[in-house]
Amino acid sequence: MDTLLFFKATLMGIVEGLTEFLPISSTGHLILAGSLLDFENGVGADKAKVFDIAIQSGAIFAIVLVYWQRLRETIAGLTSEPRAQRFSLNVIVGFLPAVVLGLLFGKTIKAHLFTPVVVASTFIIGGFIILWAERRAKDAQTYRVENVDDMSMLDALKVGFIQCLALVPGTSRSGATIIGGMLLGLSRKAATEFSFFLAIPTLIGAGVYSLYKERALLSMADLPLFGVGLLFSFLSAWICVRWLLRYVASHNFVPFAWYRIAFGIFILVSAYAHWITWAE
Repeated sequence: MDTLLFFKATLMGIVEGLTEFLPISSTGHLILAGSLLDFENGVGADKAKVFDIAIQSGAIFAIVLVYWQRLRETIAGLTSEPRAQRFSLNVIVGFLPAVVLGLLFGKTIKAHLFTPVVVASTFIIGGFIILWAERRAKDAQTYRVENVDDMSMLDALKVGFIQCLALVPGTSRSGATIIGGMLLGLSRKAATEFSFFLAIPTLIGAGVYSLYKERALLSMADLPLFGVGLLFSFLSAWICVRWLLRYVASHNFVPFAWYRIAFGIFILVSAYAHWITWAE
């Protein structure tokens, strides 16, 4: 057993869980953390990419646990309750654009855009978009959609297309869906909750597809390492989601915007000045 490699997997899991549902890009942080930890040299470049995607499922288990009552009621009401049917259909509709565009362009994006410079640039751009969205939200007196159950199918489809922006690393899936939802007229609470629910099929689907596609790379010997990443991703995500739900009740996302901008600038400056060697 390589103790150092398991320690790195633990840190990667914690990074994934803490960043998956915040508007700061979990993929971007995993790329940067993997670069700093030299994680690829321990497991191989291709297997490291599968690991990054697979441990997202741990974060999803946290959403399932937090919203277990709501999910159970929805499943039970699928055959008889219009509210449950409409909600489920909205999640499916919101999920489909990521499936189509991910299959069409995912391989090309991973080959050319999964670099620290791209992550830094999208961090900064995304930060300014959040500042703009929050300024608009501050000026708005009311929201068109106050509750996630009030969303229309068209709302869900639009959010689904906005989620596809997160195919570019550093954009942030949760950031795109939450801020995009707010720009479409959803309240901060409704946009955040729909982002959570939309993550369930999106990330589980991405994880299953990645594991199946790269199954030749994996063996039973990889289970402990992947298990550690999943476990710590789940634990840190569970803490983060519970905190975030309390946070959005009375705060905005401006601090995350400034974090993105500052961190992005630091990455670019540190790379240019050769303070840190960010692996491509």
